[in-house]
Amino acid sequence: MAETEAEADGERREHPVPEERTRQHALTLREFARQSETFENSALNGAFTRHLERLADFTGAGPEDVCLDSACGTGIVARALAARTRHVTALDLTPEMLASGKAEADGLGLRNLVFQRGEAERLPFLDGSFTLVVSRYALHHVPEPGRVAAELVRVCRRGSRVVVADMVLDPTAPGEPDLWERLRDPSHGTLLTADRIEELLAAAGGTPERREVFDMPRPLLPWLEQARTPSAAAERITRALEAELAGDGEATGLRPLRVEGALWFTQTLAHVAVTVA
Repeated sequence: MAETEAEADGERREHPVPEERTRQHALTLREFARQSETFENSALNGAFTRHLERLADFTGAGPEDVCLDSACGTGIVARALAARTRHVTALDLTPEMLASGKAEADGLGLRNLVFQRGEAERLPFLDGSFTLVVSRYALHHVPEPGRVAAELVRVCRRGSRVVVADMVLDPTAPGEPDLWERLRDPSHGTLLTADRIEELLAAAGGTPERREVFDMPRPLLPWLEQARTPSAAAERITRALEAELAGDGEATGLRPLRVEGALWFTQTLAHVAVTVA
């Protein structure tokens, strides 16, 4: 019975009712409008700015590629890909994120990059429109990851590549990191495992090609500051990590540590690539 209930709960998370999708979009718009000015601040959001070239290399992007960066945020990945490819379209739901990214791109004089507003669940493109489709740090925010994965595959040309990069759940680590991630940023949804991301892309028609999974320790205070987490929530997260590290608190799933006396935590990242059949 427990296994059946768990499976049913998983189905509800991946196939929510339209009201849940609308609510999640409202949360995303609110939180990312607030975070647009700090999103690319490397001192506050090292997870977003770090490993950027590593991801660009992983995509295998080349000079003939026509790319989509879906749920692009400020388009930091799109800008990295624009330097390597023929053309990039950067799509996101949040106007403030798009405006910030476009200002950066204009300042760099990038003429092969355009910004467009839209939903990752309903991409406004014909089938097979791109030779490289990328989405980074998005699936854990959306209420319908299977639907987003299907859209990524749908708009990718046959024989071409879809790459998803995201924070993922480490199934071997005790605790529930989603609880603390949501406390820090209410737009956070549910972490998937790297296996689950690959399964969703494969179910949509992608053939698994390769992946890499790695841990990234992060300092706690900049992470909280970047999301503009309210002080009461920030204090609660800090106390939980301190207690876990001291051995007298429950596991959070954030795997805390100390670096030169400062409190840090650990996220797991994955890059997953599939080829569209």
